[in-house]
Amino acid sequence: MRKLLILLLIPLLMACSSNRVTSGDEQAFISGNGVATYISPDNRKEAPNISGPTLSGGSFKSEPGKLLVVNVWASWCSPCRAEAGALQELSLSYPEVQFLGVLTRDTKVAAQSFVDRFGITYPSLTDDAILLEFHGQLIPNAIPTTLIIDSKSRVAARISGEVTYTSLKQLIEKVKSDE
Repeated sequence: MRKLLILLLIPLLMACSSNRVTSGDEQAFISGNGVATYISPDNRKEAPNISGPTLSGGSFKSEPGKLLVVNVWASWCSPCRAEAGALQELSLSYPEVQFLGVLTRDTKVAAQSFVDRFGITYPSLTDDAILLEFHGQLIPNAIPTTLIIDSKSRVAARISGEVTYTSLKQLIEKVKSDE
């Protein structure tokens, strides 16, 4: 099973761009270029059920009927650090929208330090196996990747790479206007 998981995650980590980063104590990874992909409501596919253990020791289960922003991140990822403030600010600006991180290729200790450093208040899943369930649709394809799941639990948009406050806000508003 572990080999299958690794084989399925290879495209996730190699897709999108050739921005290979290796500096100091950071791990090598493929980052996206911030390109946003929007899917019209009639072409959206159902997202997997999103739930699991969180970094804080609790559990998360997405709420039906609510928009969900899912951010795939790691503490060693420079673009993840750069976008952390925007994600946190947007999570406070949109209390009616669920925000969720999905920790990948990282340790819980390093991740908790990241969360503390950037004041992240929304939960993060510690098991990235959920990413495999997006197969056959708009998948997370870089670190970081941010997905927007609409209120009907369908994948509506993806930003591959670092988000900005403005780019994510515009996508959230566009998906909300579809409802």
